Amino acid sequence: MFKLWSAIVKDSRVLWRDRVGLALMFVMPIVLVIVITDIQDSTFRLINKNKLPVLICNRDTGASGKQLVEAIDKVGMFSLSQLPKNTDEKSLSDSMKKDNALLSIIIPADFTHKVMARAKITAGKALTSFGLQADSTQKDLGEISPLTMHYNPVLQESLRLSVKGALQSALQMVESRQTLRTLYLDINDKPLPPKLEDEMLNNKAVIHDLPVSSNGSLKPPNAAQHNVPAWSIFAMFFVVVSLGGSIVREKTSGSYIRLRTLPTSYLVGMFSKQIAYLVVTIVQAIVIFSLGIWLFPLIHLPGLNLPDDIFGLVVVTIISGWCAVSFAMCVGVFAETHQQNNAFGAIAIVILSAIGGLMVPTFNMDTALKTLANFSPMHWCLQSYYGLFLENGKLADVVSYLLPLVGITIAFQLIAIWGLKRKNLI
Repeated sequence: MFKLWSAIVKDSRVLWRDRVGLALMFVMPIVLVIVITDIQDSTFRLINKNKLPVLICNRDTGASGKQLVEAIDKVGMFSLSQLPKNTDEKSLSDSMKKDNALLSIIIPADFTHKVMARAKITAGKALTSFGLQADSTQKDLGEISPLTMHYNPVLQESLRLSVKGALQSALQMVESRQTLRTLYLDINDKPLPPKLEDEMLNNKAVIHDLPVSSNGSLKPPNAAQHNVPAWSIFAMFFVVVSLGGSIVREKTSGSYIRLRTLPTSYLVGMFSKQIAYLVVTIVQAIVIFSLGIWLFPLIHLPGLNLPDDIFGLVVVTIISGWCAVSFAMCVGVFAETHQQNNAFGAIAIVILSAIGGLMVPTFNMDTALKTLANFSPMHWCLQSYYGLFLENGKLADVVSYLLPLVGITIAFQLIAIWGLKRKNLI
């Protein structure tokens, strides 16, 4: 035990002198988690709270055009700004750039005329199906002229499709309103009462959207719940720069040969490194989680809500840190120089994080990449954290994620030991 303690003290001192490695392990992840969370939170607010700035050019002078503008405004996701009806395409593009608008909508000049004509034809068909006499003089003017939507190319396709769906809903509301009015007028020879019209058009089923959670909690996750665990994992795996560099330094400086002359096994030294750097990964998680809890609200970012199962959070953090340390040790054993260790370690971490879901959610990946994600230890780390943070689950709920993570960790350990024996270092 004294030998192990002495080795841990030695590795802790070496770690403390590695200021560059400490900066990479703490400063860079802290900056990343703040910046990425702020960007993602801005996106969430844009979609969920803020309204999209939209320019609308209503070239129609009839009632349906005005009703469509009102219907679009009632959708709730747009901040409308009216443009003159004679605005051309070039002026429209310039106005979008000037006003930082992401969208612009053009309502055609014959919109009301064609909506009313279409409503009369539809109402006539309905009357005929009821066995009543309909107006047969109304000519079919063809399809209603489509709305023209200009959008900024930076707008994501998913958001653009949501916008198109909202516009389609507003357009359908206007058409249905006019058809209903025409049908009522033809049957009763009097206008449709506004109260009855409102009841008929707005009598919709209510949709309750609830986040899925293991304990029935209804609190929706925020950007901090996504990003703080993800970039904590990223920070943990960046110990490869310091730990791997320490192993390479001992190999190239001849420390291994001197250690073999001592009355102890080199495995004790490797075990001490794991303990020292495992403590570092735990401190990293504590620091980043603390930022999410206390700093984020001060800089107007959503605060991090810790899961109910704190013991499960500690277990997941320890296993994730142990996996990161095992990966770093494995890279350090096989790297011949500091350049090899740092370059391969950094690139490998970026690749593992990309396919593991830290940068792009795995549900957005195709089948091949989803299968490949199962081989990334970061994927299982992230799923374990998500099970606690997003689903508010217990330790038992994330065991299925921890078992593959432990298996990958043991594989890293065995590969590292095999590499040490292959190099005659143990």
